[in-house]
Amino acid sequence: MEGVQGGSGEASRSAVEAVGGTVVRDVSLINAVSAELTGDQLAALKAHPGDFRIHDNSAVKTTSEGGDGYTLGDSSVPYLDFPHLVGANQLHTQGIDGRGVTVAVVDSGLSVKPELSETPDGQVRLTASYDVITGSEDANSIVDEYGHGMHLASIITNSEASVDGKFNSIAPWANLISVKAFGADGTGTYADVIYAMQRIYDTKDQFNTRVVNLSFSATPRSRYWDDPLSQAVMQLWRAGIVVVASAGNTGPDPMTVGVPGNVPYVITVGAMTDNWTPADASDDYLAPFSSAGPTTEGFVKPEVVAPGGHVTGLMSNTATLATSYPHFHNFGEYFTMSGTSQATAVVSGIAALMLQQNPGLSADDVKCKIMSTARQAAYADGSLAYSVFQQGAGLVNAVDAVYSNASGCANQGLDINADLDGTAHYMGPAGVDENGNYIIQGVDGHAWNPNEVNGPGYFWNDGYLWNDSFVWNDSFVWNDSFVWNDTFVWNDTFVWNDTFVWNDSATAFTASLVEEEAGVNVWAPQE
Repeated sequence: MEGVQGGSGEASRSAVEAVGGTVVRDVSLINAVSAELTGDQLAALKAHPGDFRIHDNSAVKTTSEGGDGYTLGDSSVPYLDFPHLVGANQLHTQGIDGRGVTVAVVDSGLSVKPELSETPDGQVRLTASYDVITGSEDANSIVDEYGHGMHLASIITNSEASVDGKFNSIAPWANLISVKAFGADGTGTYADVIYAMQRIYDTKDQFNTRVVNLSFSATPRSRYWDDPLSQAVMQLWRAGIVVVASAGNTGPDPMTVGVPGNVPYVITVGAMTDNWTPADASDDYLAPFSSAGPTTEGFVKPEVVAPGGHVTGLMSNTATLATSYPHFHNFGEYFTMSGTSQATAVVSGIAALMLQQNPGLSADDVKCKIMSTARQAAYADGSLAYSVFQQGAGLVNAVDAVYSNASGCANQGLDINADLDGTAHYMGPAGVDENGNYIIQGVDGHAWNPNEVNGPGYFWNDGYLWNDSFVWNDSFVWNDSFVWNDTFVWNDTFVWNDTFVWNDSATAFTASLVEEEAGVNVWAPQE
């Protein structure tokens, strides 16, 4: 199956039909169709008059990551620390718990359980469930055979409470949409992922979908504006939906943030860990697997980091991950995993809390408030413990984000309409100096030598905030001189051309894990 992309969805359909091909799906979100084409039909389409791009529909694979040898202590609901680490539990006591806001999760599906399909008072909140692979819309027949999607949904919306009323999730009252695009082995197709976003776009008004969680990542193989998956993400953002994407689990090396986390508009999330001491912030550290920026277009990524070490959430006992790694399954159907996937789900939940408190926020508003209230890891003297290319604005804080008055500090100088229309594209302020350090051009004191290894023992400091004097303002990051042009090239490795084809490594989940699994999935230890 191929993806055919033209000037409009109708033009793409007509071109396929003109050569005798069969249109399988319309993907109007990116002016494309999925089509079955023989070799002769494909050749004829390539010779067809008109401006068409043909994308190979390769496999999309997951790389789940977890940890080893951890047994939870006694608790009716295990490990309540990730809501506490970002202040979400404090908001829950104020009635700010996500109610009225719908979060969509594009992943491996959801096995229906009351804790996920119902609010704490037993009302149905699984607004919609859709299996892109089979076309089913029956929530009771759709099962998360892999386990990853259910785990993320649990981090965002689990309604089960401990004996003292604390929730093991960020937004326990939020509504939920589950779109299944990955199968039992954690693989899917490129077309399925894009079509999942098409479904979300088409039903956004019906279900009041305000947040989309994308916990998968891939090596960039084109500029962000040429990638059809990135184009679909940008369409969701333009429609007012907050897109939260994982940075990836291929860190700590620079320039390892993947697709779609490399899209400049979205909120890209890296992972930190409390080092198993949630009450002591002095030994918290950035998870070594967390991917780092800058992007190939010079953007600072990730925007923020969130708890992504040894996070516990629901997973069916029969899921592939659960049966493959039973020593990570604790307390019945709870499973412990690490990764930027989990950190991304935390931030998706925070976005839901913010939109409950202030439904009028735009996607840019949410990004601005989350970034401007984050706290960077710093030494006692206030100097950064990690580069901005590793931690972005720092560790998210749900309370401050919800009550923030910040505005206009995200995506300044970017015109998403021009970007999608192809009339302007953008690059960020990052570069490499003569010593091989990654720098933010025009800002002294923020060079990063990736050979300098940072370890635990840093404070997530209240006194060192991301603010207007640093990066996110009109006078620095986004201005006319940063509109993309042919004179800016990182190096030969990142020069793209029109002939790129997506291959089997095109997109990969970023759950967490570390010991080689049949040479495909790479596991990393729990952090």
